[in-house]
Amino acid sequence: MWRTFRLTAVPAALVPTRVPTRVPRLTPTLASTLVLTLLLTLAPPLAGPLAAQGIERPFPPDALRGKMTPGYFPDIFIDGKPRRLAAGARVFNQDNMIAMPATLRGSGIAVNYTVDAAGMIERVWILNDDEAARPAPAAAK
Repeated sequence: MWRTFRLTAVPAALVPTRVPTRVPRLTPTLASTLVLTLLLTLAPPLAGPLAAQGIERPFPPDALRGKMTPGYFPDIFIDGKPRRLAAGARVFNQDNMIAMPATLRGSGIAVNYTVDAAGMIERVWILNDDEAARPAPAAAK
């Protein structure tokens, strides 16, 4: 039931014969390499949000504009009228990331939205102040 194991000797080829006694010095080449590596590692995560601020979100030409008040999922109110989110509805926040519909709070949120063939809300984009000030895509025709 119980097994016993024997400890065997480590082969001589795996045992280091000489251990370095001095620590390598920080040379200018090594220092510049470390700084460059640090900058290249940290630059993309820091530059991502800054670059995203200048990108304009493309809305489909058939998108409609309204004021949304979330209700109990899947119900929402757009311009005071009760509507329903479609089964695969996607809600995008101001950063163009998907927001879970059940986590939305507030009332009178400016949105662009599209409607599917059954009359249900298919996609919703929560607008920031700059996007809300521009005319709606459907009104721009």
